[in-house]
Amino acid sequence: GHLIRRPPRPAVGPRARRVRGGDRGVGVVGTSIGFLVFLLFLYGALQVVIGLYATSVLRAVVHDAAARAAAGGGTDPASLERIAADAEASLGAMGRRPSTVVSLEVVDEDGDGVGDVVVGRGRAVPPRFVPPSIGGMLGFEEVRAGARVRIERVR
Repeated sequence: GHLIRRPPRPAVGPRARRVRGGDRGVGVVGTSIGFLVFLLFLYGALQVVIGLYATSVLRAVVHDAAARAAAGGGTDPASLERIAADAEASLGAMGRRPSTVVSLEVVDEDGDGVGDVVVGRGRAVPPRFVPPSIGGMLGFEEVRAGARVRIERVR
């Protein structure tokens, strides 16, 4: 007769573990790298959201301070300083940082010698979730805001 050749059977038992043992732990390396990339994107997105929120809050606080001064809160330098300090305090932890500055000034736009507009400016550094080397690329290492509000006068 003729011999029929059968394909070899897969290794079973201790021999099988020895043959395939060279691939052990390969999935852990790929999974770890993938997880680190996922965290990088997650923290990058979190930094963008916090930066946008900080910009919005700073813009609102500067506008409110300028509106308060223009609506009769006082346009003399001492009153403007007090209102600006209140505005910084309303920013909470971000306002207590030395890098956060809110300033107000009265501007004479028509040249008659009387102030017409309260101009507010604000600058702050939002909280960081990514290293500065990466966060600088996102554009939120410092946020700025400004507002101009006409002074209300009775005619």
